[in-house]
Amino acid sequence: MSMACLELSKEVKLKEEDVECTKDGSVDLKGNAAIRETSGKWVAGFMILLNQALATLAFFGVGVNMVLFLTRVLKENNADAANSVSKWTGTVYICSLVGAFLSDSYWGRFKTCAIFQVIYVTGLSLLALASQLYLLKPKGCGNRTTLCGEHSTMEVGLFYVSVYMIALGYGGYQPNIATFGADQFDEQHPGEWSSKVAFFSYFYLFMNLGSLFSNTILDYFEDEGMWALGFWASAASAFAALILFLGGTARYRHFKSSGNPLSRFGQVLVAATKKGKVEAPENEDDFYQGEDDDDTTGGRKMLHTHGFKFLDRAAVVTSKELESQKQGDHNPWRLCPISQVEEVKCILRLLPIWLCTIIYSVVFTQMASLFVEQGDAMKTTIANFRIPAASMSTFDILSVAGVIFLNRRVLNPLVKRFKKCKDDDAGLTELQRMGIGLVIAVMAMLSSGIVECYRLKYASNDCKHCEGSSSLNIFWQVPQYAFIGASEVFMYVAQLEFFNAQAPDGLKSFGSALCMTSISLGNYVSSFLVSIVMKISATDNMPGWIPGNLNKGHLDRFYFLLAGLTLLDLVAYIACAKWYKNIKHSEKIQEHEEEDTCEV
Repeated sequence: MSMACLELSKEVKLKEEDVECTKDGSVDLKGNAAIRETSGKWVAGFMILLNQALATLAFFGVGVNMVLFLTRVLKENNADAANSVSKWTGTVYICSLVGAFLSDSYWGRFKTCAIFQVIYVTGLSLLALASQLYLLKPKGCGNRTTLCGEHSTMEVGLFYVSVYMIALGYGGYQPNIATFGADQFDEQHPGEWSSKVAFFSYFYLFMNLGSLFSNTILDYFEDEGMWALGFWASAASAFAALILFLGGTARYRHFKSSGNPLSRFGQVLVAATKKGKVEAPENEDDFYQGEDDDDTTGGRKMLHTHGFKFLDRAAVVTSKELESQKQGDHNPWRLCPISQVEEVKCILRLLPIWLCTIIYSVVFTQMASLFVEQGDAMKTTIANFRIPAASMSTFDILSVAGVIFLNRRVLNPLVKRFKKCKDDDAGLTELQRMGIGLVIAVMAMLSSGIVECYRLKYASNDCKHCEGSSSLNIFWQVPQYAFIGASEVFMYVAQLEFFNAQAPDGLKSFGSALCMTSISLGNYVSSFLVSIVMKISATDNMPGWIPGNLNKGHLDRFYFLLAGLTLLDLVAYIACAKWYKNIKHSEKIQEHEEEDTCEV
């Protein structure tokens, strides 16, 4: 037991034999070893889950209707508004890399989350204030019938400053809060490890519950022109999230930042290049291990793995380095510990898996764009009640909640029984679940294409705006939304778990940021695909597959194209997953490797 842990135990008046510290290296706010019973676990985890739900509610309260705000209030045309929203959404996810870098390198996750949440709340408050005082003129404008007046350059500039502050705040906070929540569970403790795995499922569930409120209640108020009320509600929700987060300060477990990873990566590449003609030894013990107190990578030391052998040269001790060591001189740009080399290898192995998730994100982004346009062209009325096409995403959220429950309570126990597993976490691996997510995504696109075929069959080609021009009921879209929700659970939840478990200790936030950048690139690739498809299909006076009047196009063919691309992506993913090698730490914590725990 560490001296820090003993000193802290005296402060809280616990007997030495009753005190147990965490074994994963986590510390409390003062830097002392964290005591298991008085820190972290589900008390801290639940506060972070509520924080995530409230912050997500605030974000989607702005994002879900931003394109309408731009067209109705700022009077941008549809193309410019869609382009502005795409740039803003991309910025949100790019900012996640900024937040992850600052967290892993300098600030730590708690400080980074707190700072970016303050920026987030400030941006939301500024947006609400600017809308109420300057943008919503004349009063009551911004609904379906009343457009707002002209705005000065300063007023429009104030709007964009506020929304990009929101993008910076939410983007920088998002990858760190997921990892910070996982930090509250000691992965070297059997009970807490299973809780850590469960945390990611609940994290995604709470995120969806927050967006559910935004997509229903706030969406209604903003659609009716009550923009200021919706934005103030978002600001209040984000402020409540910040207060809740700060309220758990004394309970949280922390990990120290590891320094700039770019310099560590550069050292390995430079050292390996300088020793291009040096042969790497066969015996793993012959590599440079570093000093006993060396904390170069900011966490547990990683063991040597085969592959990327050219990088191993960075850890080869030559006669020149041996002489320098005798003189007490060590140049990190010529000789790196094997653990530092393995950190670079680990990231290189993660990249192919990450690249295979981008096509899935292309499928996922259709839910917020083409699914809505398709729904608008269907029968959206029941009696005198009109169902907004965007509100069909409620079935996606319900599917997420249902599949999370079925996965944890039904599917995982069945898999464990079939594989004769004894470990609590030895059900489907993260890589297996991500593969299942791609299969379900193919089913979602096939379902969407079939529905579109029948929508066209019952559609009128003579309509002008084509809203509700098909007699096919909008509830025929439920299966495709349900498939997308199910695929999210298998893909995005598994992604969070996988990148958190397989990223080096000093780059955990970067692992979570990879998930967000996958969504960002999915948006860009989707836009690129639509542009290419329209350029190719809109020839010889043909309107193309996705024209303004969907009844004259073939949206079904685009859905089938995405199904085919996802199927090809699945083949590539299976190859990458078979090639992938799990991270190996010097301590026995790798309970993910199913071949060591199960009998099939």
